[in-house]
Amino acid sequence: MTLHTLPTLPKRMLAAVMLLVVLALTLAPQAFAHATLEKTVPAANVKLAESPPFVELTFNEAVEPGAGSLEVVDSKSNKIKTEDPVLENGGTTLKAALPTLGDGVYSVSYHIISEDGHPISGSYAFVVGNPPDWKDGETFATQVSNSKGMQQNMLYVVRVLYYAALLLATGIALWSVIIRKPSESLQSAFKRLSLIGMRALLLTVLVHIFLQVNELMKGQPISSWGSLFTNTTTGRAWLELIVLVLLGFAAQRFKEKFVSLLWVVLLLGVESLIGHPAANDQKILTIAFDFIHLAASAVWAGGLAVLLYVWYADRKEAGRFGASFSRGALISLVVLVISGVTMTLLFLPKLSYLWLTTWGGLLTVKVVLVVAVLVTGTLLRLRMKKSGFPAGSLLKADAVMMACIVAIAAVFTYMSPLPPNEPYNFHQMGEDMHVTFNVSPNVPGGDNTVSLHVWLPEASGAPKSVILRLHSDAKKDAPIDIPLVKDDSEPNDAFPGYISASYEATGPFLPYASKWTAEIRVMDQDDNELVRETAFRNY
Repeated sequence: MTLHTLPTLPKRMLAAVMLLVVLALTLAPQAFAHATLEKTVPAANVKLAESPPFVELTFNEAVEPGAGSLEVVDSKSNKIKTEDPVLENGGTTLKAALPTLGDGVYSVSYHIISEDGHPISGSYAFVVGNPPDWKDGETFATQVSNSKGMQQNMLYVVRVLYYAALLLATGIALWSVIIRKPSESLQSAFKRLSLIGMRALLLTVLVHIFLQVNELMKGQPISSWGSLFTNTTTGRAWLELIVLVLLGFAAQRFKEKFVSLLWVVLLLGVESLIGHPAANDQKILTIAFDFIHLAASAVWAGGLAVLLYVWYADRKEAGRFGASFSRGALISLVVLVISGVTMTLLFLPKLSYLWLTTWGGLLTVKVVLVVAVLVTGTLLRLRMKKSGFPAGSLLKADAVMMACIVAIAAVFTYMSPLPPNEPYNFHQMGEDMHVTFNVSPNVPGGDNTVSLHVWLPEASGAPKSVILRLHSDAKKDAPIDIPLVKDDSEPNDAFPGYISASYEATGPFLPYASKWTAEIRVMDQDDNELVRETAFRNY
């Protein structure tokens, strides 16, 4: 058996193992919805007269069972002993029964994981009774926001490094396949950069997963961490990603190019499967274009890294490789533009959302940088046609812009492209009437709770009739009449000299995303009609 034929069996075994890893991920139950908190009971910053019987968190999508925590603490950071949290309503509601709470300020902290692998955590405060040293709940919210911001920034930094390492490792592997007969100088560059990329990829993927698990399992013993990796789809996907990265070191030992190509396809395929693309309605299309986008990014990023390396080590080789890179980079950038535009159209119901979110802002900056890269690439091609060597200043500029684009891509692929839907609250005072109008959770296509409180002067008496209509700016059809039901409970606010009336309704009153106008018409006992309007929107 010759040295050339020796790797045949291990090569087949390696390919089989990589395929089994991806097959296991593909066959695992997947929903991959980036869950967001929509409603809390008790509500954030509310002041309650009595102890609530339970804490309840409702998310827009199902969250992972078998992982996460829900914790209630008092103003002295003493943990309140609650019953074990349970998932209800198809996994969208996390609920924990409470013991009787005394007067005081309490905060609720939660650490859960959505089924696309995003750890979701937060905290809010509520007040029971009249504590002697009462603090506004916003005080707690600010502290939590600052803490979460630092953790989020650290996660973003690690994700940028992970994304860069992923593109470098897969890009080098792709160029080793593209170049049929690389010179010794180029082979040395491939070997050196591939080792750097693989080590960086392994380190960053481990740190990236650790940060997410640490945030999710905060306050729980390390012994319980194993359940995350065995009982959740996301945990198993993380393990499979680690296995594929480790198999990449084995793939480097084989000279057969199809092994490297197979590893790249599987790794980028897994990365496409465990993010936002899999949560989109048009799942297959979005995953396919995300894979293409990642592959094109790897070709450009890996090729530029090789060109910079050989430019410092061997200028003649830089000239030869530069010609191949110039063609490959041009093709990859065209593919990047086409796939990026397609994914944006698949993700966003309306292009106007680009100006409503951080995701859209980062995408706009990325587009500007891509245009600058196209200009720089054109100048590089002209320079090489003239002198045969790439210009160092242009290469460095291209590398800086590439780093910026990779950083932006790493961050905004971790964000939701849609603006968040938040409960709407409206309150207006007036001599003839006070009005409070609330919509929660304010989501299109689902059940929303609408509450309306009106206060009329005592001389006018209780309202004779109350009508609430919702008008949509998107569709100029008949307004939606809300079937209000009288609520006998007293509102939290009381105004001397005024009589209150409360109404409520729950149902799918917002059938689609739009800008809505709530028309409130109140008739007093003297048949005087009082009209108020307020506008809100959802996405």
